[in-house]
Amino acid sequence: MNLFADAIRWLLDPEQWTGSYALPVLLGQHLFYTVVSVLVASLIAVPAGWLIGHTGRGREVAVAISGAARAIPSFGLLILLVLLFGVLQVPAAALVTLVLLAIPSLLAGAYTGIEAIEPRVIDAAKAMGMTPWQVFWKVEFPLGLPLLVGGLRAATLQVIATVTIAAWVNLGGLGYPIIQGIPLGRFDQVLAGALLVAALALIADLLFAIAQRAAVPAGVRAAGGRSEDEPSARGALRAARTCPAPTPPPTRGTPWAPPASPASRPRLWPWSPRRSRSARAAPATRSTSPLRPADPAPPTRS
Repeated sequence: MNLFADAIRWLLDPEQWTGSYALPVLLGQHLFYTVVSVLVASLIAVPAGWLIGHTGRGREVAVAISGAARAIPSFGLLILLVLLFGVLQVPAAALVTLVLLAIPSLLAGAYTGIEAIEPRVIDAAKAMGMTPWQVFWKVEFPLGLPLLVGGLRAATLQVIATVTIAAWVNLGGLGYPIIQGIPLGRFDQVLAGALLVAALALIADLLFAIAQRAAVPAGVRAAGGRSEDEPSARGALRAARTCPAPTPPPTRGTPWAPPASPASRPRLWPWSPRRSRSARAAPATRSTSPLRPADPAPPTRS
């Protein structure tokens, strides 16, 4: 508990808010590298994912690339590219590393958003006479947008976490207090930097969660994810309450009458008190409806 109090005290120290390594400056560097990396990765991965999802070609290659790129260790890739680019090109090497780590999530979100659409929806759009561009822009893009935002959400969180370790190569960002505090034994400073990175990641995740929910089309949100063959139980119960009970068709000899409402139907059960004993004992008489002539009386013996 004292370590948390020391970390909060370190964050509130006025010395941490002034100078070239002030917390606002480090936050700005962290956000700058995150936004630039995700933007460049989006320009590369999103069109490729849309093309794969629309045409259905190259899906296996995209899945293999996404899986392989996610298995690459972030810190190892960063150090490798810094050595390849040279010490003087550290920002470029870090930017390439962040872009490569953001591409898999964006690529997967782009093509899975198109592939998740039911084929009958695409066929209906084509049957209406839409061109391929209209099918993509008016049908595939809005229906696949939530999954694309989900991929953008995962890529952004990955980049935010990776920029933290990029401070090891003197890139700056919120990882600088962590990298500086470890060799000095300043664990309050390390915990404070970790809290800042965690808070930034949680805020970004919350914003993208709201954006992903808002990206769902109004029609899909109103349907609530139910298919046409599975009506809700509430709707079935409402239909059963409002629809009148079915009445059998009139038979010969029985005049047709409109169906009575449930409230006005008499209770004709044998135990009903409304029926008298004489009425229950009286035999049924033959109908004299104009639809059927009355049967002749049986002959009597003389």
